[in-house]
Amino acid sequence: MSTYVPDASALPLRWTVSSYSGGRDNCVEVARFERGTVAVRDSEDPSGPALLLRADEWTAFIADIRAGEFDLL
Repeated sequence: MSTYVPDASALPLRWTVSSYSGGRDNCVEVARFERGTVAVRDSEDPSGPALLLRADEWTAFIADIRAGEFDLL
């Protein structure tokens, strides 16, 4: 099950901006823990919340994105 962290800046991680962000309003950053856990946060609010996903959750999340599950238009 994913975990919500209220202050992503408290996580001692190296964050990377998604290559799909492109300066639009939907910019995200990701960081990887050991053992495959991935953290995701809004790149415009580094001290805001983050979502921690296990490796299997991250794989499913990316598959859903590629399948258009989150497309708004």
